[in-house]
Amino acid sequence: MEKAGLFVLGSNDLSLPPEEMLANYKEQDRVEKGFRFLKSDTFSVSKVYLKNKGRIQALMMVMVLCLMIYSIAEWKLREKLEKENESVPDQKGKPTKKPTMRWIFFKFQGITELFTQEEGEIESEVLNMEEHHWKILGLLGEEYENMYL
Repeated sequence: MEKAGLFVLGSNDLSLPPEEMLANYKEQDRVEKGFRFLKSDTFSVSKVYLKNKGRIQALMMVMVLCLMIYSIAEWKLREKLEKENESVPDQKGKPTKKPTMRWIFFKFQGITELFTQEEGEIESEVLNMEEHHWKILGLLGEEYENMYL
C-alpha cells in the first residue's frame, strides 16, 4: 500500500504549491473531454478531406476556437444556473444545474426563422420557441435573447 499509494507529479514551475499542481492535474480531463468531442462523429473531423498542410492547420485552429467558445458558453450557463439557483431539464427530464452544451444545442434543434414579405416589407418570426428556450437564453444574457427576437 505504501508503494502503490504514491503519485508523482512534476512541473517546471517551481513556485507552484503541490496542492495547486494536483488541482491543475485533476482538471486536465476537462480539456481531454473537449478534444474527445472534436474527435467524435458529432464534429465529423474524419469526413474532412484536406491534403494541404496549411489548410489542415487552419481548420484545426478554427475547431479549437469553436471548442473554446463551446466551453465558455457551457461554463457561463452553469455558473448562471448555480448563481440563480435555477435548473434546466436533462435528457431524462430531471432538473440539472450542469447541462452540457451538446444537450442545450440539441434542445434548440428545430427552431427556425420564418421570413415573410408583405407589400414589399420583409418580416421575420422565430418558430418553435418554448419557455425553456427563453429561460436558457435569459440565463446566458440579453445579447443572446436579442438574437431570437
